[in-house]
Amino acid sequence: MSDIEVQAVTTRPSGSVTSINLSERKTVRKTPGTTGVLIEGRGFEGDAHAGDWHRQVSLLAQESIDKMVAKGLDVSAGDFAENITTHGVELFTLPLGTILHIGPTVMEVSQIGKVCHTKCAIYYQAGDCIMPHEGIFAVVYTGGRISAGDELVIAQIGDGTCTYCASES
Repeated sequence: MSDIEVQAVTTRPSGSVTSINLSERKTVRKTPGTTGVLIEGRGFEGDAHAGDWHRQVSLLAQESIDKMVAKGLDVSAGDFAENITTHGVELFTLPLGTILHIGPTVMEVSQIGKVCHTKCAIYYQAGDCIMPHEGIFAVVYTGGRISAGDELVIAQIGDGTCTYCASES
């Protein structure tokens, strides 16, 4: 991957992991769980979205999911196909290149939101889906086991560029 130097910034807000969500197939909701293993340069062990690309891991805040619940949807962690559900940080406000630590892992924010080429069931129920606007993606620089309850630390705010970003969404 990359030899990124990271210095922790203790004044940055931090949150926590509420769920680790995995699935062996793409285009399905992920199964919520309490633990997972991130593999350097790949993503989650056993997850269909893992691979050598810029969207190795997806993250979505519980606060974003709560917006959809407020619209009357019965949704929870993993329903938006996010790998990591968090609490306490507005993830979509983090610029590209932001370095995140969860447990022993180090990740870099590589994409904010995504283009939905096909509308999902959630879109048809609510007229919108939160993942394309508020979900973020990251690449894994240091792997390891993470668990629900682990602290999410914003180690370094990005400058809007990243080491491993794709040229297009």
